[in-house]
Amino acid sequence: MNIWQKYVIPRSIEEAIHYLTSAPGSARPIGGGTDLLLEIQQGHHPPVHTLVDVTRIPDLLRLQEIGERLFIGAAVPVKVITESPLVRHHALAVAEACGLIGGPQVRNTATLGGNVAHALPAADGMISLFALDAQVEIAGATGRRLQPIHTLFKGPGQSTLDLNSEIIVGFYLPLRKSGQSSAFSRVMRPQGVALPILNMAVWMEREDQVIRDIHIAIGPSGPVPFRATQVEKELIGKSPDSFALKRAKEAIHQSIQFRSSAMRASAAYRHHLSEVLLEEVIGKAWQRAFELEVA
Repeated sequence: MNIWQKYVIPRSIEEAIHYLTSAPGSARPIGGGTDLLLEIQQGHHPPVHTLVDVTRIPDLLRLQEIGERLFIGAAVPVKVITESPLVRHHALAVAEACGLIGGPQVRNTATLGGNVAHALPAADGMISLFALDAQVEIAGATGRRLQPIHTLFKGPGQSTLDLNSEIIVGFYLPLRKSGQSSAFSRVMRPQGVALPILNMAVWMEREDQVIRDIHIAIGPSGPVPFRATQVEKELIGKSPDSFALKRAKEAIHQSIQFRSSAMRASAAYRHHLSEVLLEEVIGKAWQRAFELEVA
C-alpha cells in the first residue's frame, strides 16, 4: 500500500497552504508523522495523496517570548519543548507533558502541533495547553486567526480544523507571573499500550496561603477536552488542606462521568486515580508557586 503519492517540503506558510489547497487528491500537513503515518499503515486512516511537511517552515519552529506571551511553534519537536528553559519556567506543565509523549525516539520527531491536531481528548500536550489557557494560531487560505485551544475539538479524533486547507502555526501562553505555577501528571497502563488511563494538568495562582485562581484539565473525561470547573470552584479562595481537597474530590465524582474502557480502565478506577492525581498536581503547583514568590 502506498501511504502517499506526493511528499512536499514547503519553506513558508503560504507555500504550505498552496500545496494543501491545490492537491489533486486528499492532502494533509505532517510534522513528525508519529500519529498520522501509523494510522495509515494500520488502516485507521485512508492513504493521502499529498503530504505537506511543515517542519522546515521558520514560523512553526519558533520558541520565544513575544510581548507578554510565550510562543511555541507547532513544528517544534516535543523533546526541545521538554528541555527548553523558557517553557520550564513559564509553562512547566507543558514541559512535563511533552516529556511523557512516546519514547525518546518519538519525542525527537513528534510535534506539539501534531499532538493537538490529532484531536484526542487525552493527548498529554493538549491537556497541559488547555489548563494553561492556550491560544492557537491557525493559518489558512484566508489568512491567520487566533482562537482558544478547546474550540479545536468536536469529538474524539475530530478537529474543527480543515486539514485540507489549514495548518496550526503555534500556541500562545501567558508568561508566568509571581505566585503562578503549573503541573502535569498521568497514569499509564503498564502493558505498553500507549493510552493514558488518566492525565491531569493544573495552572494555579497562589496569594499568601490561598488559591486565588486555578484551572484543572482532566482527560479522558468525555469526547472533547474537559475543564473541571466545579472542582476549581471548591478550591478557589481556599488553602489546599485536607478539607478543601476532600470537597474537590467529591466535586470530581459529582461533575465528571468517567467511562469504562477495555483498553484503559473501569470508570470506578478512573475516579480513584482522579483523586490521586488531583492531590499530586495541586501539591506540586502549590509548592512551585511559593518557590517563585521567594525567588
